[in-house]
Amino acid sequence: MPERPLKIVPLVARVCFVAAALSAVRSAGADAGPPFLTNDPGTPGNGNWEINIAAMQTTYPGVSSWQLPQLDVNYGLGERLQLTAEIPYLVGSSSGQSRATGWGNAYPGAKWRFFDQGEGGWQISTFPQVQTAASASTRRAGIAMDGPRLLLPLEVARTAGAYRCDLEVGYYFAGHGPQERLLGFVAGRQLTSRLELDAELYNDHVMHSSPQVTTLDLGGRYKLRRAFNLLFMAGRSLKGNSPGQVEFMGYLGIQILLGNYGRSLAAEP
Repeated sequence: MPERPLKIVPLVARVCFVAAALSAVRSAGADAGPPFLTNDPGTPGNGNWEINIAAMQTTYPGVSSWQLPQLDVNYGLGERLQLTAEIPYLVGSSSGQSRATGWGNAYPGAKWRFFDQGEGGWQISTFPQVQTAASASTRRAGIAMDGPRLLLPLEVARTAGAYRCDLEVGYYFAGHGPQERLLGFVAGRQLTSRLELDAELYNDHVMHSSPQVTTLDLGGRYKLRRAFNLLFMAGRSLKGNSPGQVEFMGYLGIQILLGNYGRSLAAEP
């Protein structure tokens, strides 16, 4: 246990948005979802599983947070619904203080793609999630937040030629925690039958607080074999090493697809 709580509570909301933003499913084209912070409208398909197991680091000036591991489990219930459960194991450190560890906030939720024109058209979904309260010990250590809070986002996707674009807008409604606005955009393409590369611009703002955090990252997915994908991403804040800004964030994980694992975005009657 640390000698005293880590003095990173003002940054916890910005660290925690990383865990809340990672749940979606892959297609033949480029998409949002893991390893990115932005989500997309994709769902696994009826009876299919998508399991993402990853390590993620987020570093601020004088403060570092690791998710080791970050667990993200998704199940397709019908062709347009996805049930999700996410939770990270957190390791936090601050200059001059001992390291603190423990399970962070969990994020159960459900995604519903309520508008679907098929692979070439528009897809729109909503993905409400509840950020539950973390354990008392991790809250005292300053590496996790109180709860619950409700996240209500909207995801929009569209293909333009060889490129796919995904937009997400979301808002955390205060329960036991701050109000927070999220805005993410991902664009990319499939380069080969195995490799996909994307770029992401993401803005996170805790209301009535400063500074805003806008990050730029590059990442992608590499198909290792039939049901396993390698996920990777690295980026940082656009404002450099200013106080409260992200100096570095990185994601490395494995995606496991079980069942008839195809993204379900075909046009429906």
